[in-house]
Amino acid sequence: MRQLLEQEGRERLILLANHVLAAEPVAMLRLQPHAGRRLRVVPDGWPRLLLLVIPQPAPLEVVVTPAGLLELCPPLEPHGQPEEPDLQVVVDSHDPLGLLAQVLSGGTPQLQLAGDAQFAADVNWLAENLRWDVAADVERLLGPVSADGLRTWGQAVSRALREAVTRLGRTKGAG
Repeated sequence: MRQLLEQEGRERLILLANHVLAAEPVAMLRLQPHAGRRLRVVPDGWPRLLLLVIPQPAPLEVVVTPAGLLELCPPLEPHGQPEEPDLQVVVDSHDPLGLLAQVLSGGTPQLQLAGDAQFAADVNWLAENLRWDVAADVERLLGPVSADGLRTWGQAVSRALREAVTRLGRTKGAG
């Protein structure tokens, strides 16, 4: 069951990434020369406390399509060895909620890239310049009044989560 949920989550993540890429044609143009190349995204530093509830995500393996989008690599056969990627991206995931808040607020996560230099330069450019315009998507779905209300609510929830994580860290440190 867990594997099925993880696979579904990965597929949704790729759909979201492709939605963001497609919204910026220059992003797709930067990826097109890398068609067929493999990219591995590896989370690093998953919090021990979180491991009790959520296991560390496995590396995400994608291949660039000729259109400049991403496609999830098929799951490995049991005992199969993963192909070496053309580029490996290590994402600092010590603070997953902070990472999510940073990305949603337009920040650039801390990345370590290893592999093909041009591929790394283009992926780094994407990380620094691509942003998901959540408000615009919500507005297209629900209209302007709903989008503004949802944005305000989302900001409040984000602040509350950050404060809860900060308090949890203080409590853990004091104990």
